[in-house]
Amino acid sequence: MQEQSGRGQSAKANYRGWQSDVIVDLIKRYGFAHITLNPGASFRGLHDSLVNYGGNEPPMMLCQHEEIAVQIAHGYAKATGKPMAVILHDLVGLLHACMAIYYAYIDRVPIFIIGATGPMDEGKRRPHIDWTHSALVQGNAVRDYVKWDYQPTSIEGVPESFARAYSIMTTEPQGPVYMCYDAALQEEPLRRKVPLPPTGAAATPAPMAPDPKAIEAIADKLIAAEHPMLLAEYAGRRAGGFESMVELAETAGAAVWDVNNALNFPNKHPLCLSMDQASLRRTDLLVGLDVNDWEKQLTELNSAMRTREPITPASCDFVEIGFGEINISKWAFDYCRMQPCSIRALGDTALAIPTLTRICKERIAGDGKLGARVAERRAAIGKRHAEVWAKWQEEAHQNWDASPITFSRLALEVWEVIKNEDWVLSANTLKQQVRKLWDFDKPYRHPGVELGTSTQIGISLGVALAHKGTGRVVVDIQPDGDLMFDAGALWVAAKYEIPMLVVMHNNRAYYNDWEHQIRMARLRGTDEAKAHIGMDLFGPEPDFGALARAMGCYGEGPIDKPQDIRPALLRALAEVKKGRLALVDTITQHR
Repeated sequence: MQEQSGRGQSAKANYRGWQSDVIVDLIKRYGFAHITLNPGASFRGLHDSLVNYGGNEPPMMLCQHEEIAVQIAHGYAKATGKPMAVILHDLVGLLHACMAIYYAYIDRVPIFIIGATGPMDEGKRRPHIDWTHSALVQGNAVRDYVKWDYQPTSIEGVPESFARAYSIMTTEPQGPVYMCYDAALQEEPLRRKVPLPPTGAAATPAPMAPDPKAIEAIADKLIAAEHPMLLAEYAGRRAGGFESMVELAETAGAAVWDVNNALNFPNKHPLCLSMDQASLRRTDLLVGLDVNDWEKQLTELNSAMRTREPITPASCDFVEIGFGEINISKWAFDYCRMQPCSIRALGDTALAIPTLTRICKERIAGDGKLGARVAERRAAIGKRHAEVWAKWQEEAHQNWDASPITFSRLALEVWEVIKNEDWVLSANTLKQQVRKLWDFDKPYRHPGVELGTSTQIGISLGVALAHKGTGRVVVDIQPDGDLMFDAGALWVAAKYEIPMLVVMHNNRAYYNDWEHQIRMARLRGTDEAKAHIGMDLFGPEPDFGALARAMGCYGEGPIDKPQDIRPALLRALAEVKKGRLALVDTITQHR
């Protein structure tokens, strides 16, 4: 028995120790709150240890698909900043999870993935299955999109590699790691004590501070600019990042554009100019704060022709604080197009933004004229913010009574129902409509957007799990095509009593791709009326309300009349407050 585990006293007196117990000790030592998995014989030894040695603490959560298991951990980490553990069955379970692992990697999310393989000892392999479901080096399947992978060859190699993996995973920029444990290694009796890492050892290194001279130079540029803008992508994900962004913007009198891979800035703050392209046309300094993708925000795209035009003026200066080329992929192009910058400060914005704010305050305090100019800037940005916000509210009421329902009508109907609750939006922003109409006033309101089809329901469940028991209402604006990928995910919410308000944004199509086919038809002069072929989700139309009920959740719909939305949402909200998932299927326009 492992003396460090604390489980020896409560275990049965005749319990025989197994090597997989050491992995359980480590899972407990590093404080994982949950473990998601889809069952598999390759980790039957670890499974038994988790239940009978570890007392199912942390609790295991059964998922119908490995992608959902990883995505729940993805959403949980985005919402809490804390990693979850995921167990994937040998090679086939790992391959099922590949897309979710890749998305976690490009979203810089820490997930501790525990894998297993059939015995490397050929003499212990079962016929057929232990051969076809195992690989020589299983980590090769995901090595291009995890921060680290390792497969220890003996039980003595497990604790050190586990500690290293945790440290790598949680060091910025964060990301998933994969640890693979031989089935025979797990199932061997534990014949000797295997020391765990010391209890006082630091799990994660201290954050990396950028060059002080570079930060001073950026501060000088920021306060000297006429129309500066702060462009933030991941800065708000760290504790205190949201609040430090507000302080920096107010101190420097700078506008803010929130990229929305994390909630970086309150959208109704007078200095917020997110999604206002007109403001970019006047910007003379862009300060990137932990930005990976500059281009999507700063260029105008002709999607059909694949051409881009810069929105910012040619004279605009660019500076950045972030992680630059650290952990850059050697395989995928997830690093996006490089933005030339006059200053590039390598380091963590969690340290850099407060330092930048302090320097700006010192500069402004010693110069009365500068203070007045900063105040004028704040007023001008606030005026523009008010104009943009008023325009959005007016646009939202166009085609108000249309059926199918407009995106803006649906966004406002949901807002009216949840605005007096302590709410959280899980991922999808309804084509940015909620960002233009809701009030994102607290850092936990939104952990950032989803990452494409088949990510929304899993990430949303992880966000809801993170907020379970807090009294907060988690809202999932759920695309229909996404839920069709894994409708069984609803069962996970029912089994583990994860409350969430699911509002279907159901346009009965994979419309993003349908729209691409429309572009091609217009460009080539072909039949635009055929663009829906291979894209539509009708004939037959899925009954998502019935699907939810079949999985043990509350379900209503389909609803295509705008006046019926709010009563249905109120009924569903009442069910959510009872502790269950409730789904309302609303039929929306295509775009």
